[in-house]
Amino acid sequence: MSYLIICTVSLAVAGLTLFSGFGLGTLLMPVFALFFPVEVAVAATAMVHLANNLFKATLFGRQADYKIVVRFALPAALAAMLGALLLNRLSSMAPIASYSLGTNLFTITWLKTSIGMLIMAFSVAELWPGLKKLSFPPRFIPLGGIISGFFGGLSGHQGALRTAFLLRAGLSKEALIGTMIFSAIVVDISRMLIYGTTFFARDFQVMQTEGGFGLVAAGIAAAFLGTFTASHFLKKMTLHSVQTLVGVLLLLLALALGTGLL
Repeated sequence: MSYLIICTVSLAVAGLTLFSGFGLGTLLMPVFALFFPVEVAVAATAMVHLANNLFKATLFGRQADYKIVVRFALPAALAAMLGALLLNRLSSMAPIASYSLGTNLFTITWLKTSIGMLIMAFSVAELWPGLKKLSFPPRFIPLGGIISGFFGGLSGHQGALRTAFLLRAGLSKEALIGTMIFSAIVVDISRMLIYGTTFFARDFQVMQTEGGFGLVAAGIAAAFLGTFTASHFLKKMTLHSVQTLVGVLLLLLALALGTGLL
Protein backbone atom coordinates (compact mmCIF):
# COMPACT_ATOMS: atom_id res chain seq x y z
CA MET A 1 0.00 0.00 0.00
CA SER A 2 2.83 2.43 0.84
CA TYR A 3 4.37 1.94 -2.62
CA LEU A 4 1.01 2.53 -4.29
CA ILE A 5 0.45 5.78 -2.36
CA ILE A 6 3.96 7.16 -2.88
CA CYS A 7 4.05 6.29 -6.58
CA THR A 8 0.57 7.66 -7.27
CA VAL A 9 1.32 10.97 -5.57
CA SER A 10 4.76 11.28 -7.19
CA LEU A 11 3.36 10.55 -10.63
CA ALA A 12 0.49 13.01 -10.34
CA VAL A 13 2.32 15.79 -8.55
CA ALA A 14 5.42 15.72 -10.76
CA GLY A 15 3.15 16.46 -13.70
CA LEU A 16 1.11 19.07 -11.88
CA THR A 17 4.18 21.01 -10.77
CA LEU A 18 4.81 22.04 -14.37
CA PHE A 19 1.54 23.98 -14.31
CA SER A 20 0.54 24.75 -10.72
CA GLY A 21 1.96 26.75 -7.87
CA PHE A 22 2.46 23.68 -5.71
CA GLY A 23 5.87 22.07 -5.74
CA LEU A 24 6.68 18.37 -5.61
CA GLY A 25 8.06 18.72 -2.08
CA THR A 26 4.96 20.55 -0.84
CA LEU A 27 2.71 17.60 -1.61
CA LEU A 28 5.06 14.61 -1.41
CA MET A 29 6.58 15.36 2.00
CA PRO A 30 3.26 14.95 3.87
CA VAL A 31 2.79 11.56 2.19
CA PHE A 32 6.24 10.36 3.29
CA ALA A 33 5.36 11.68 6.76
CA LEU A 34 2.59 9.06 6.93
CA PHE A 35 5.30 6.36 7.02
CA PHE A 36 8.35 8.01 8.61
CA PRO A 37 9.27 10.66 11.20
CA VAL A 38 8.77 14.16 9.82
CA GLU A 39 12.47 14.98 9.54
CA VAL A 40 13.11 11.72 7.67
CA ALA A 41 10.14 12.49 5.41
CA VAL A 42 11.68 15.86 4.53
CA ALA A 43 14.99 14.22 3.61
CA ALA A 44 13.33 11.41 1.64
CA THR A 45 11.31 13.97 -0.29
CA ALA A 46 14.50 15.93 -1.00
CA MET A 47 15.98 12.86 -2.70
CA VAL A 48 13.00 12.53 -5.01
CA HIS A 49 12.93 16.29 -5.56
CA LEU A 50 16.62 16.44 -6.53
CA ALA A 51 16.42 13.45 -8.85
CA ASN A 52 13.32 14.82 -10.56
CA ASN A 53 14.94 18.25 -10.98
CA LEU A 54 18.00 16.67 -12.57
CA PHE A 55 15.69 14.88 -14.97
CA LYS A 56 13.78 18.10 -15.71
CA ALA A 57 17.09 19.83 -16.39
CA THR A 58 17.67 17.48 -19.31
CA LEU A 59 14.28 18.49 -20.73
CA PHE A 60 14.11 22.21 -19.96
CA GLY A 61 17.52 23.32 -18.68
CA ARG A 62 19.09 24.57 -21.91
CA GLN A 63 17.34 27.93 -21.78
CA ALA A 64 18.32 28.76 -18.18
CA ASP A 65 19.74 32.22 -17.47
CA TYR A 66 22.84 31.34 -15.48
CA LYS A 67 23.48 34.91 -14.32
CA ILE A 68 20.15 34.86 -12.53
CA VAL A 69 20.81 31.32 -11.31
CA VAL A 70 23.95 32.61 -9.60
CA ARG A 71 22.19 35.65 -8.10
CA PHE A 72 19.35 33.51 -6.77
CA ALA A 73 20.87 30.11 -6.05
CA LEU A 74 24.05 31.05 -4.18
CA PRO A 75 22.28 32.88 -1.34
CA ALA A 76 19.57 30.22 -1.50
CA ALA A 77 22.15 27.47 -0.96
CA LEU A 78 23.55 29.12 2.17
CA ALA A 79 20.08 29.79 3.54
CA ALA A 80 19.04 26.19 2.80
CA MET A 81 21.88 24.95 4.98
CA LEU A 82 20.67 27.15 7.83
CA GLY A 83 17.12 25.87 7.37
CA ALA A 84 18.36 22.28 7.39
CA LEU A 85 20.33 22.90 10.58
CA LEU A 86 17.21 24.34 12.21
CA LEU A 87 15.27 21.25 11.12
CA ASN A 88 17.89 19.10 12.84
CA ARG A 89 17.64 21.23 15.97
CA LEU A 90 13.84 21.01 16.07
CA SER A 91 13.94 17.22 15.59
CA SER A 92 16.07 16.79 18.72
CA MET A 93 14.03 19.02 21.05
CA ALA A 94 11.92 17.56 23.83
CA PRO A 95 8.16 17.24 23.16
CA ILE A 96 5.91 20.16 24.04
CA ALA A 97 3.09 18.03 25.46
CA SER A 98 1.36 14.66 25.26
CA TYR A 99 -2.27 13.63 25.57
CA SER A 100 -4.40 10.51 25.29
CA LEU A 101 -7.48 9.71 23.26
CA GLY A 102 -8.81 6.38 24.42
CA THR A 103 -5.88 3.98 24.43
CA ASN A 104 -3.78 6.05 22.02
CA LEU A 105 -1.06 8.45 23.14
CA PHE A 106 -0.32 11.49 20.96
CA THR A 107 2.70 13.74 21.25
CA ILE A 108 2.96 17.40 20.24
CA THR A 109 6.53 18.25 19.24
CA TRP A 110 8.28 21.43 18.19
CA LEU A 111 9.11 19.90 14.82
CA LYS A 112 5.59 18.77 13.94
CA THR A 113 4.11 22.04 15.14
CA SER A 114 6.59 24.10 13.11
CA ILE A 115 6.13 22.05 9.94
CA GLY A 116 2.37 22.08 10.44
CA MET A 117 2.35 25.87 10.72
CA LEU A 118 4.44 26.19 7.55
CA ILE A 119 2.15 23.84 5.62
CA MET A 120 -0.84 25.85 6.83
CA ALA A 121 0.76 29.15 5.81
CA PHE A 122 1.66 27.98 2.32
CA SER A 123 -1.76 26.36 1.88
CA VAL A 124 -3.51 29.61 2.78
CA ALA A 125 -1.23 31.46 0.36
CA GLU A 126 -2.28 29.09 -2.43
CA LEU A 127 -5.98 29.36 -1.57
CA TRP A 128 -5.90 33.17 -1.35
CA PRO A 129 -6.57 34.44 -4.92
CA GLY A 130 -4.59 37.66 -4.57
CA LEU A 131 -1.44 35.91 -3.33
CA LYS A 132 -1.29 33.55 -6.32
CA LYS A 133 -0.25 36.51 -8.50
CA LEU A 134 2.37 37.78 -6.04
CA SER A 135 5.70 38.72 -7.62
CA PHE A 136 8.67 40.92 -6.78
CA PRO A 137 10.94 43.26 -8.78
CA PRO A 138 14.24 41.79 -10.05
CA ARG A 139 16.30 43.69 -7.46
CA PHE A 140 14.89 41.37 -4.80
CA ILE A 141 16.17 38.18 -6.48
CA PRO A 142 19.01 37.57 -3.94
CA LEU A 143 16.57 38.17 -1.06
CA GLY A 144 14.17 35.75 -2.70
CA GLY A 145 16.94 33.18 -2.82
CA ILE A 146 17.55 33.58 0.90
CA ILE A 147 13.87 33.25 1.83
CA SER A 148 13.13 30.41 -0.59
CA GLY A 149 16.30 28.54 0.32
CA PHE A 150 15.71 28.78 4.06
CA PHE A 151 12.22 27.33 3.86
CA GLY A 152 13.44 24.77 1.35
CA GLY A 153 16.00 23.53 3.86
CA LEU A 154 13.58 23.61 6.76
CA SER A 155 10.51 21.96 5.27
CA GLY A 156 10.91 21.70 1.49
CA HIS A 157 8.52 24.58 0.79
CA GLN A 158 10.37 26.56 -1.83
CA GLY A 159 8.64 26.29 -5.21
CA ALA A 160 6.00 29.00 -4.78
CA LEU A 161 8.50 31.44 -3.26
CA ARG A 162 11.03 30.79 -6.00
CA THR A 163 8.40 31.49 -8.64
CA ALA A 164 7.28 34.72 -6.95
CA PHE A 165 10.81 36.16 -6.94
CA LEU A 166 11.80 35.05 -10.46
CA LEU A 167 8.54 35.74 -12.26
CA ARG A 168 9.42 39.37 -13.08
CA ALA A 169 13.04 38.74 -14.02
CA GLY A 170 12.27 39.43 -17.70
CA LEU A 171 12.75 35.83 -18.78
CA SER A 172 10.91 33.91 -21.45
CA LYS A 173 8.73 31.03 -20.30
CA GLU A 174 11.41 28.49 -21.29
CA ALA A 175 14.21 30.47 -19.62
CA LEU A 176 12.14 30.90 -16.46
CA ILE A 177 11.51 27.16 -16.17
CA GLY A 178 15.16 26.31 -16.79
CA THR A 179 16.37 28.95 -14.32
CA MET A 180 14.03 27.71 -11.60
CA ILE A 181 15.09 24.10 -12.18
CA PHE A 182 18.80 24.82 -11.81
CA SER A 183 18.16 27.02 -8.78
CA ALA A 184 16.21 24.18 -7.18
CA ILE A 185 19.02 21.72 -7.89
CA VAL A 186 21.54 23.93 -6.08
CA VAL A 187 19.23 24.21 -3.06
CA ASP A 188 18.54 20.46 -3.03
CA ILE A 189 22.23 19.58 -3.04
CA SER A 190 22.99 22.11 -0.29
CA ARG A 191 20.27 20.97 2.07
CA MET A 192 20.99 17.29 1.49
CA LEU A 193 24.60 17.83 2.57
CA ILE A 194 23.28 18.97 5.94
CA TYR A 195 20.60 16.29 6.13
CA GLY A 196 23.19 13.61 5.46
CA THR A 197 25.51 14.75 8.24
CA THR A 198 22.89 15.43 10.92
CA PHE A 199 19.57 13.74 11.58
CA PHE A 200 19.58 11.54 8.47
CA ALA A 201 22.75 9.85 9.62
CA ARG A 202 21.03 9.29 12.96
CA ASP A 203 17.85 7.95 11.37
CA PHE A 204 19.51 5.93 8.62
CA GLN A 205 18.42 2.71 10.31
CA VAL A 206 14.79 3.84 10.14
CA MET A 207 14.98 4.26 6.37
CA GLN A 208 16.75 0.93 5.96
CA THR A 209 14.52 -1.23 8.13
CA GLU A 210 11.25 0.38 7.04
CA GLY A 211 11.95 0.07 3.32
CA GLY A 212 12.45 3.80 2.92
CA PHE A 213 15.06 3.61 0.18
CA GLY A 214 12.81 1.40 -1.91
CA LEU A 215 10.01 3.94 -1.51
CA VAL A 216 12.36 6.75 -2.54
CA ALA A 217 13.45 4.84 -5.64
CA ALA A 218 9.84 4.12 -6.55
CA GLY A 219 8.92 7.76 -5.98
CA ILE A 220 11.76 8.90 -8.24
CA ALA A 221 10.68 6.58 -11.05
CA ALA A 222 7.06 7.70 -10.76
CA ALA A 223 8.10 11.38 -10.71
CA PHE A 224 10.16 10.87 -13.88
CA LEU A 225 7.16 9.35 -15.60
CA GLY A 226 4.87 12.14 -14.43
CA THR A 227 7.25 14.86 -15.61
CA PHE A 228 7.86 13.19 -18.97
CA THR A 229 4.17 12.65 -19.61
CA ALA A 230 3.22 16.19 -18.60
CA SER A 231 5.91 17.72 -20.81
CA HIS A 232 4.45 15.98 -23.87
CA PHE A 233 0.71 15.80 -23.36
CA LEU A 234 -0.37 18.49 -20.92
CA LYS A 235 0.77 21.72 -22.52
CA LYS A 236 -2.25 23.73 -21.35
CA MET A 237 -4.20 22.94 -18.25
CA THR A 238 -6.44 24.74 -15.77
CA LEU A 239 -5.81 23.56 -12.23
CA HIS A 240 -7.75 25.97 -10.04
CA SER A 241 -10.03 23.24 -8.70
CA VAL A 242 -7.07 20.92 -8.10
CA GLN A 243 -5.17 23.65 -6.23
CA THR A 244 -8.21 24.38 -4.07
CA LEU A 245 -8.74 20.72 -3.17
CA VAL A 246 -5.07 20.17 -2.37
CA GLY A 247 -4.94 23.38 -0.35
CA VAL A 248 -7.83 22.25 1.84
CA LEU A 249 -6.27 18.80 2.33
CA LEU A 250 -2.95 20.37 3.31
CA LEU A 251 -4.71 22.56 5.86
CA LEU A 252 -6.22 19.45 7.44
CA LEU A 253 -2.82 17.76 7.41
CA ALA A 254 -1.25 20.82 9.08
CA LEU A 255 -3.81 20.63 11.87
CA ALA A 256 -3.14 16.91 12.31
CA LEU A 257 0.61 17.53 12.59
CA GLY A 258 0.24 20.46 14.93
CA THR A 259 -2.01 18.54 17.31
CA GLY A 260 0.18 15.44 17.28
CA LEU A 261 -2.36 13.21 15.56
CA LEU A 262 0.30 12.36 12.93
